[in-house]
Amino acid sequence: MPKITYIDAQGESRTVEGETGSTVMEVAVRNAIPGIEAECGGACACATCHVYVDDAWAAKTGHPESMEEDMLDFAFDVRPTSRLSCQIRVKDDLDGLIVRTPARQG
Repeated sequence: MPKITYIDAQGESRTVEGETGSTVMEVAVRNAIPGIEAECGGACACATCHVYVDDAWAAKTGHPESMEEDMLDFAFDVRPTSRLSCQIRVKDDLDGLIVRTPARQG
């Protein structure tokens, strides 16, 4: 299973295994990763699973679709590599993915 590293705003790192086909948000919720609130449960209807994709992984995770971009308007401290983790599918080629959580959600 691909490993994903979540780094919180204080710099604490947590690496967990993610099931292929799930989302980066689902993996975070299953592993009680702090900083991922996921209030809408992955419906792309909020911005409480906002993450910053590490620059080295930005191309592999792709760019936000228009609905995700609209939701990112509600996120805190949006950056060029901001994504909603509910919209990033875990794939084998994302083994080693690094994402950071913002200081706060929403």
